Amino acid sequence: MSEQQNLDAVRTIYAAFGGGDLEGILAALDPQVSWRTPGAPDLPTGGLRRGVSEVREFFGLLLNTFDFEEFRPTDFLAQGDKVVVLGTSREGPKGSGRVVDFRWVHVFTFRSGKIVEFEEPADVSALVQEFRRARAAT
Repeated sequence: MSEQQNLDAVRTIYAAFGGGDLEGILAALDPQVSWRTPGAPDLPTGGLRRGVSEVREFFGLLLNTFDFEEFRPTDFLAQGDKVVVLGTSREGPKGSGRVVDFRWVHVFTFRSGKIVEFEEPADVSALVQEFRRARAAT
């Protein structure tokens, strides 16, 4: 695929996420996808997942763990088989009423038109702190 096709595929994934279309996200993934997200061991969404079924579980955890007030991809950059997206969000532990302003980077790697790797290298320490506070309050 061309860089433009990869960019279009990633934009489609963000549109699917914004519309609650999990199947639309999963359709873009290679069956053996590697999906890595940051976080301390007690953060349910952190860690490495392999395969579409584990990524499906990740999104279930994500939506059951955090409330999103805002999720905004701002810059899309492509080179070769990689697409890098910079963005911001306002999110916090589900039901806590607390939010953290969060800057993120998503790195997608494509092979044969499918996403084979996703990585989110980010400092999530403020989000982990709010998660721990919310968990201690329950």
